[in-house]
Amino acid sequence: MGGCSSQSCHHCFFEYETERMIVVKSKVVGSVFRLIQFLILFYVIGYVCVVQKSYQETDSVVSSVTTKVKGTGFTNTSDLGARVWDVADYNIPPQGESSFFVLTNMIVTPNQTQSTCPELPNQSTICMSDSDCLEGSNDVRGNGIQTGLCMNYSETVKTCEVLSWCPLEIDINLPEHALLVAAEDFTVLIKNSVTYPKFNFHKRNILPDVNSSYLKQCEFNRKTDPDCPIFRLKDMVSEAEEDFQTMAIRGGVLGIMIDWNCDLDWPEHYCGPKYSFRRLDNKIPENNVAPGYNFRFAKYYKTTDGRETRTLIKAYGIRFDVIVFGTVNAVCNWFLLTCTKRRDYYSKHKFTYLDNIDDNAGEPVSYL
Repeated sequence: MGGCSSQSCHHCFFEYETERMIVVKSKVVGSVFRLIQFLILFYVIGYVCVVQKSYQETDSVVSSVTTKVKGTGFTNTSDLGARVWDVADYNIPPQGESSFFVLTNMIVTPNQTQSTCPELPNQSTICMSDSDCLEGSNDVRGNGIQTGLCMNYSETVKTCEVLSWCPLEIDINLPEHALLVAAEDFTVLIKNSVTYPKFNFHKRNILPDVNSSYLKQCEFNRKTDPDCPIFRLKDMVSEAEEDFQTMAIRGGVLGIMIDWNCDLDWPEHYCGPKYSFRRLDNKIPENNVAPGYNFRFAKYYKTTDGRETRTLIKAYGIRFDVIVFGTVNAVCNWFLLTCTKRRDYYSKHKFTYLDNIDDNAGEPVSYL
């Protein structure tokens, strides 16, 4: 806007400005201009639409998982003798949702009873006389309640006596080889159902054409039978680049990853689960404190004279966590509202506009 004197300000008030466009005929400038346009178009179509698929809407998966393990094994140890193990023995109830545990190794302490015995020796339990032991003391890292007596633990060591389940467990003598070596051939049936609520889409990893006779004989193989929901334990551990027998000694945690990323722009049968396997617990040699996975449980009995006794088992094994994830993509509202024959009808029911004129009517007004 040009300058205005104080005498003609009222004329400036009524002036109007508009841009003037100059068209430059230049091959160089024109080529650069078209190149920039092409790059923008390539970015929008190639990256935003094709790679990122930003023209689509997405929804997150809602999933449920159940598992069923099968297989039998045999052990022969001094504590338990010759024994056949079935699923009720080694498949401990899940420690969490969508997971199951398979016992592979153990430390057994049989015939424990509620009685008194010398505590295991350490800096806080070794004693010289009764005065070193505090009656009623309870060390959270210990095995029982001190009685106040100093007893012979061995010919050379004395420790404070405790009231506990005796004899106490000595958990340093872990077998060098997994006891339940046959566990590598056990199988698990994984049943997984997924839902994408936004699109009312439901599907299972057991495909519609699968029947019971097929399930009795199939076993997952990535090349020959990728749709079978029955997995051999050793195969899953191997795909995670681990050795089953080595992992079975101290146990560990293995993730069964089920990927349900689907594109509903394509027919439904293209949407299926993709399986992968990964070890989840720490296996770093430089920081390998408390390796593996274990927990304790006991089996209780009563003697003929009514006395309670138990067998304590420190169980080592592999916990399998089934982790389901994924998103589903579908063509977005842009296509619905611009390219379909009934786009006006869809627009009318999707968008609601408010007009000040109609405020008193109490109802929103929709416009095509």
